[in-house]
Amino acid sequence: MMLYVWFVIAGAFAGVSAGLFGVGGGMIIVPALVWIFTAYDFSPEVVTHLAIGTSLATIVVTSISSLTAHNKRGGVRWEVWRKMALGLVVGSLVGAGIADMIDGQALQAIIGVGALLVALKMLFFSNKEQVGKPLPPAGVQFGAGTGIGMASSIFGIGGGSLTVPFLNWAGLPMKQSVGTSAACGLPIALAGAAGFAWFGQDVVNLPEGTIGFVHVIGFLCISVASFAMAKVGAKLAHVLPALMLKRAFGILLIFAGGQLLLSGLGVL
Repeated sequence: MMLYVWFVIAGAFAGVSAGLFGVGGGMIIVPALVWIFTAYDFSPEVVTHLAIGTSLATIVVTSISSLTAHNKRGGVRWEVWRKMALGLVVGSLVGAGIADMIDGQALQAIIGVGALLVALKMLFFSNKEQVGKPLPPAGVQFGAGTGIGMASSIFGIGGGSLTVPFLNWAGLPMKQSVGTSAACGLPIALAGAAGFAWFGQDVVNLPEGTIGFVHVIGFLCISVASFAMAKVGAKLAHVLPALMLKRAFGILLIFAGGQLLLSGLGVL
């Protein structure tokens, strides 16, 4: 039963973080699940893959909520989404297949590096709007979707930290970049979670209550908690200074990413 409590705590923390910092909870959920699964003596060979698959499944729920809210405010450019969506799906499925072939510890190190890169971006760089420039050709948008989907599936995230900068570069205003990125998280999460569920179906040392590399109870607990607490985070975001929030999240990711990297390298 305590395991379920930890799932709820992880989901609540991810939800608050997503609402506060405007970044999907995947970067929080994956490290949290790695720690939880390790503490409960899940097989080391499946811990990281199970954390990623479960994280992607939870992002299905949060992305639906997020894209609905952005769409009501006219923040989703569906013509851009349509050109990227197939690439996002293909990339996410390929990413799940690649992750399936990578050793669990090596995968932890890769995710740790990804978290550190996102942290550095949040601490030292900002997205510059390039409004008014023509959108890149459909092939470029499809290719970007494929690359973003692949990386997001391997890292277990909704891809916002990659999609928003691309859409900014493509000429979308920041609000439309964020809204369209939220919509892009849905095909990433659906295809990625399906891929991890498929590739993990024949793995013998998974715990009970899983569909491939997706922990069903973990998915349910985290989804409900993060969905509820995202609203709390969003309210706090309007009270606290934006720069302070950005730096706080960057520092949090440095700790999470550093721990995963060192653990993956066998230092911890």
